[in-house]
Amino acid sequence: MTDSTSSRPVRVRFAPSPTGSLHIGGLRTALYNWLFARHHGGTFILRIEDTDQKRFDPEALRILTESLRWAGLTWDEGPEVGGDYGPYVQSERLALYQQWANWLVDNGHAYPAYETPAELDAVRKMQEARGDSRRGYDRAHRELTLDQRAAFEASERPKVIRLKMPLDGEMTIDDAIQGTVTFDNAVLQDMVLLKADGFPTYHLAHVVDDHFMQISHVMRAIEWQSSLPIHWQLWRAFGWEPPVYAHLPVMLNPNGKGKMSKRNPPKDAQGKVIPVLVHDYIADGYLPEAVVNFLTNSSWHYGDEQEIYAVKEAIARFDGTHINPTNAALQPDKLYWYNGQYIRALTPDALTLRLLPFLQRAGLNVDVAVLREVAPLVQERLKRLSYDELMQFAGFLFQDTFPVVPRAVLLKGFKGDAAVGWSALDAAADRLEALEPFTHEAADEAMRTLAETLGMKPKDLFGLLRAAITGQEVSTPLFETMAIIGRETCAARVRAAARTVES
Repeated sequence: MTDSTSSRPVRVRFAPSPTGSLHIGGLRTALYNWLFARHHGGTFILRIEDTDQKRFDPEALRILTESLRWAGLTWDEGPEVGGDYGPYVQSERLALYQQWANWLVDNGHAYPAYETPAELDAVRKMQEARGDSRRGYDRAHRELTLDQRAAFEASERPKVIRLKMPLDGEMTIDDAIQGTVTFDNAVLQDMVLLKADGFPTYHLAHVVDDHFMQISHVMRAIEWQSSLPIHWQLWRAFGWEPPVYAHLPVMLNPNGKGKMSKRNPPKDAQGKVIPVLVHDYIADGYLPEAVVNFLTNSSWHYGDEQEIYAVKEAIARFDGTHINPTNAALQPDKLYWYNGQYIRALTPDALTLRLLPFLQRAGLNVDVAVLREVAPLVQERLKRLSYDELMQFAGFLFQDTFPVVPRAVLLKGFKGDAAVGWSALDAAADRLEALEPFTHEAADEAMRTLAETLGMKPKDLFGLLRAAITGQEVSTPLFETMAIIGRETCAARVRAAARTVES
């Protein structure tokens, strides 16, 4: 984004349509607006664009606001907060849109069109049959006489209001991220501004709202750039000062092909589905700090080689410059790395509190004291704060009953004779029963000494003990885990494993 700052105080908005859950790309758009407002000491506004009543979903609105708050993107004006320029829900502003749509008609910048859906469909089919290169509305009602309009009104035909676009020439507009863009007026459509049900389309509503809410900058996704000439024509028609427009690049699939889609979610190199919706990132155990840091860096450069930084550091530098206009592929491995870095930075108590809800949602009755001891042991290995990942390393600690470990599991990877394994486990049980104090340091020393006595490599004995005590090939560090489980339980599991191997 170039340093295209308005002379007005910075007021930006995030204006989603609550027709589905918030896309990760939408969260990035909100984040960049929020950072820009915070950097300039401006105002970040949440505006709900719910004019598509057929697709409006109240549950989506709830998830949307929860997702923004999860990421720390609190809004200064908007629903639940209020402000001097409300209401901030478009369905509550219909009279304003209708007033200004009629003003456009009265001043020759728009016109009523009375075609029925069947008539419009017939025009489209005729264009297809002729092979017309330019299809769409044929402007049949653009120049109706007053008598013709009166006749349509008398017949009580539903009508829409369409914008009069220039018929020739070009329209050149500055985009603060993408640079100067030029549009051929001859291919532009006379778009609907006000629908037959009295609701506005996005084109009219957002311009009217941006004017009356005194928006200084519109930072939105690149998909909207093709509509920019329509919006520019509206600003011209009204005679209002337009905001600075800045269109953000698209977040592509990891392979660089196509926008990330919830209908066909992308996968990482290991075949794991990569979340597309923000509430899935929340459920999958991503930390909001990590997601925010990752998204901030996805199309913006901090200014040096530093990759991990606090939000306040990003705010200090996010003046709107250094946004890369090129579409970029999402890098799941980089996101895992960010998440891991932030997990490692948590205190044991903080990690415990963040892990607890995931285990409780899975139906586990968690001993918080045990979880507090386990948390530092898994901290270096976790990529996400998920139930699945925790169970991978420490699932045995949260089972109501410990299963009999199969002989094949106990001896998997053990290169010695089964009798040697049985003897080693039996001897280990004896030493563990007598060990005092039962600390991880003492257990480590005792088992290394036993391995030396038995003429075994420590890793072979430790592998047997890990399988016997955890039932897993991979687990939390062995001796720290033993200290958590306790002498009696460890000795009993090792003794049971010895009997299994012997049999």
